Amino acid sequence: MDNRFFERTWRMLFAGAALGTMSFAAQAPAKDSAEGAAVFTLTSPDITDGKTIPEAQVFNSFGCHGRNISPALSWSNVPAGTKSFALLVHDPDAPTGSGWWHWVVYNIPADVTSLPADAGDPKKHLMPGAAAQGRTDFGTPGYGGPCPPPGKPHHYYFRLYALKVAKLDVPADATPALIGFNVSANSLGKAQLLGMYGR
Repeated sequence: MDNRFFERTWRMLFAGAALGTMSFAAQAPAKDSAEGAAVFTLTSPDITDGKTIPEAQVFNSFGCHGRNISPALSWSNVPAGTKSFALLVHDPDAPTGSGWWHWVVYNIPADVTSLPADAGDPKKHLMPGAAAQGRTDFGTPGYGGPCPPPGKPHHYYFRLYALKVAKLDVPADATPALIGFNVSANSLGKAQLLGMYGR
């Protein structure tokens, strides 16, 4: 056989071995850095993840008889570089084609780690600093609790986003969709809490 055949074969084997070594070396640090890493977490004393939302947090109209009190929330293990937070509460099961936005809060200062119960009532001024409450699908700013039509329980996702900007550049009357677009574009990480409710 031609020596060039052996030379080509040797080069291919050597390149393959080198590539395998580089792939392993590139993957190993990612694995190591993930071990023991703290997870960005959202919790509430009022809502248990995956469980039924209490009547205190349920809407008080449209046939529902709750107290419409927004839940107390707290979060920990914030991503590095966070300059503000946004909280979006959405029901994807609402029969609208696009779900239903129940609470939209943005420009929450980066040093804030919790919201008190009923902070979703704009009249009570319990929001921290420059935090703004956007218009929901109820047509007004502030928290609007669950009130699905009779049937299967709906899913209510409380999602807190860590953002790389201190302030979202949106108009005061921005729709939830526009705010959500800007939140996604500036997100560094997301923490989630799921509540259920049906009637």
